[in-house]
Amino acid sequence: MFLQHLLNGITIGGSYALIALGYTLVYGVLKLINFAHGEIYMIGAYLGFILISLIPAMPPFLQGNVILVLLIVLSIAAIICALYGFYLERSAIARCAGRPS
Repeated sequence: MFLQHLLNGITIGGSYALIALGYTLVYGVLKLINFAHGEIYMIGAYLGFILISLIPAMPPFLQGNVILVLLIVLSIAAIICALYGFYLERSAIARCAGRPS
Protein backbone atom coordinates (compact mmCIF):
# COMPACT_ATOMS: atom_id res chain seq x y z
CA MET A 1 0.00 0.00 0.00
CA PHE A 2 2.84 2.38 0.83
CA LEU A 3 4.52 1.81 -2.53
CA GLN A 4 1.26 2.54 -4.37
CA HIS A 5 0.83 5.83 -2.49
CA LEU A 6 4.47 6.68 -3.16
CA LEU A 7 4.06 6.00 -6.88
CA ASN A 8 0.84 8.04 -7.02
CA GLY A 9 2.53 10.94 -5.22
CA ILE A 10 5.53 10.90 -7.53
CA THR A 11 3.27 10.78 -10.60
CA ILE A 12 1.05 13.65 -9.49
CA GLY A 13 4.03 15.66 -8.22
CA GLY A 14 5.80 15.16 -11.55
CA SER A 15 2.75 16.46 -13.38
CA TYR A 16 2.58 19.52 -11.14
CA ALA A 17 6.30 20.13 -11.58
CA LEU A 18 6.03 19.88 -15.37
CA ILE A 19 3.21 22.42 -15.49
CA ALA A 20 5.00 24.76 -13.04
CA LEU A 21 8.17 24.56 -15.12
CA GLY A 22 6.16 25.53 -18.19
CA TYR A 23 4.70 28.55 -16.37
CA THR A 24 8.15 29.62 -15.21
CA LEU A 25 9.76 29.30 -18.62
CA VAL A 26 6.99 31.18 -20.42
CA TYR A 27 6.91 33.96 -17.85
CA GLY A 28 10.70 34.24 -17.91
CA VAL A 29 10.78 34.66 -21.68
CA LEU A 30 7.60 36.60 -22.45
CA LYS A 31 6.98 38.38 -19.13
CA LEU A 32 3.39 37.28 -19.68
CA ILE A 33 1.52 34.75 -17.55
CA ASN A 34 0.12 32.03 -19.76
CA PHE A 35 -2.35 29.61 -18.21
CA ALA A 36 -2.80 27.56 -21.38
CA HIS A 37 -0.24 24.92 -20.33
CA GLY A 38 -2.82 23.11 -18.25
CA GLU A 39 -5.21 23.14 -21.19
CA ILE A 40 -2.65 21.72 -23.60
CA TYR A 41 -1.61 19.12 -21.02
CA MET A 42 -5.26 18.09 -20.56
CA ILE A 43 -5.86 17.88 -24.31
CA GLY A 44 -2.84 15.61 -24.65
CA ALA A 45 -4.08 13.37 -21.85
CA TYR A 46 -7.57 13.06 -23.31
CA LEU A 47 -6.20 12.52 -26.79
CA GLY A 48 -3.95 9.74 -25.51
CA PHE A 49 -6.91 8.16 -23.71
CA ILE A 50 -9.05 8.30 -26.84
CA LEU A 51 -6.31 6.80 -28.98
CA ILE A 52 -5.65 4.02 -26.45
CA SER A 53 -9.36 3.22 -26.41
CA LEU A 54 -9.19 2.68 -30.18
CA ILE A 55 -6.79 -0.27 -29.81
CA PRO A 56 -9.47 -2.87 -30.70
CA ALA A 57 -9.98 -1.07 -34.04
CA MET A 58 -6.26 -1.16 -34.90
CA PRO A 59 -4.78 -3.67 -37.32
CA PRO A 60 -4.10 -7.09 -35.78
CA PHE A 61 -0.29 -6.77 -35.95
CA LEU A 62 -0.46 -3.72 -33.63
CA GLN A 63 -2.86 -5.17 -31.07
CA GLY A 64 -0.29 -7.48 -29.52
CA ASN A 65 2.63 -5.04 -29.57
CA VAL A 66 2.05 -2.81 -26.54
CA ILE A 67 5.30 -0.84 -26.79
CA LEU A 68 4.74 0.05 -30.44
CA VAL A 69 1.13 1.11 -29.78
CA LEU A 70 2.21 3.31 -26.86
CA LEU A 71 4.94 4.94 -28.95
CA ILE A 72 2.46 5.63 -31.75
CA VAL A 73 -0.15 7.02 -29.35
CA LEU A 74 2.35 9.23 -27.51
CA SER A 75 3.82 10.47 -30.79
CA ILE A 76 0.43 11.38 -32.23
CA ALA A 77 -0.65 13.11 -29.00
CA ALA A 78 2.64 15.03 -28.78
CA ILE A 79 2.48 16.18 -32.40
CA ILE A 80 -1.13 17.35 -32.09
CA CYS A 81 -0.39 19.15 -28.79
CA ALA A 82 2.66 20.83 -30.34
CA LEU A 83 0.60 22.03 -33.30
CA TYR A 84 -2.12 23.26 -30.95
CA GLY A 85 0.47 25.11 -28.83
CA PHE A 86 1.97 26.70 -31.95
CA TYR A 87 -1.49 27.81 -33.09
CA LEU A 88 -2.29 29.18 -29.63
CA GLU A 89 0.97 31.13 -29.51
CA ARG A 90 0.40 32.64 -32.95
CA SER A 91 -3.28 33.46 -32.43
CA ALA A 92 -3.39 34.66 -28.82
CA ILE A 93 -0.06 35.06 -27.06
CA ALA A 94 1.68 37.02 -29.80
CA ARG A 95 -1.20 39.49 -29.87
CA CYS A 96 -1.17 39.91 -26.09
CA ALA A 97 2.59 40.49 -26.08
CA GLY A 98 2.27 43.14 -28.81
CA ARG A 99 4.18 41.21 -31.46
CA PRO A 100 2.96 40.68 -35.00
CA SER A 101 1.38 37.26 -35.49
